[in-house]
Amino acid sequence: MDTALLLNVEGVKKTILHGGTGELPNFITGSRVTFHFRTMKCDEECTVIDDSRQVGQAMSIIIGNMFKLEVWETLLSSMRLGEVAEFWCDTIHTGLYPMLSRSLRQVAEGKDPTDWHVHTCGLANMFAYHTLGYEDLDELQKEPQPLIFLIELLQVEAPSEYQRETWSLNNEERMQAVPILHGEGNRLFKLGRYDQAATKYQEAIACLRNLQTKEKPWEVQWLKQEKMINTLILNYCQCLLKKEEFYEVLEHTSDILRHHPGTAKAYYLRARAHAEVWNAAEAKADLEKVLELEPSMRRAVLRELQLLESRLADQQEEERRRCRSMLG
Repeated sequence: MDTALLLNVEGVKKTILHGGTGELPNFITGSRVTFHFRTMKCDEECTVIDDSRQVGQAMSIIIGNMFKLEVWETLLSSMRLGEVAEFWCDTIHTGLYPMLSRSLRQVAEGKDPTDWHVHTCGLANMFAYHTLGYEDLDELQKEPQPLIFLIELLQVEAPSEYQRETWSLNNEERMQAVPILHGEGNRLFKLGRYDQAATKYQEAIACLRNLQTKEKPWEVQWLKQEKMINTLILNYCQCLLKKEEFYEVLEHTSDILRHHPGTAKAYYLRARAHAEVWNAAEAKADLEKVLELEPSMRRAVLRELQLLESRLADQQEEERRRCRSMLG
């Protein structure tokens, strides 16, 4: 088919390679659009930059969620199901593609799956990096150029037709999701399903972190969200203790205490992690701090101290046994 100006959008041209079926889908706000894409340079070889089929993972975006490469919403909204089309996009639309491509490649390499969906403005992030870690993307970032996107539209789902992930929620929906995720995490923890509980706590934390970016640090609403985040992090740490990931517990609890040194539960969980990695002095110091901050936890603290003393005694007996064996 002939190349034509797409929907009167400056700097975009479309060529339909394979016609789709039916009418244009209803691309309402919140719809999830799934598609395969190939990104190419406008050189003689049509050098391929990225190809979702080679990765083995179709791409999904949510309409209206400020996707980093906004032009993709425009391109997709012109397509029918099953359609394959080639879009030429001028530099005014492709400047942020290197950042998006970096995220997609990290996912393919198993490094950072959360970066499949980057929905905040990337300009500040873009210039914060001296290198993107990929030579071809660094070149593309330094010298932006027109790109060709070959897209196949696979599916369009209305908001009610799929389970929305937390990154796709608006602010009000995020706030409503937090107590639900928190409660679900608690339920799973009681059932001993610690991996699943940890995931629920992480999702709730992500919702609150996103909301917190819209508040002024240390003001009332920000502090309220910070308190909720810390509670969820400590619940997450309880999952980590059950999974015997003690050093991660030390990292998270120490981070909380750097900013909020009066958090008794953080000292308590850190003490338990210290005890597990044989940091006896640190464990005792943290348990003493718990008593100082929260006398009502005395029984739990004394139990942990007794466990610590018992383990130390067992360790000393084992060392004596080894010495006798060596001398025997």
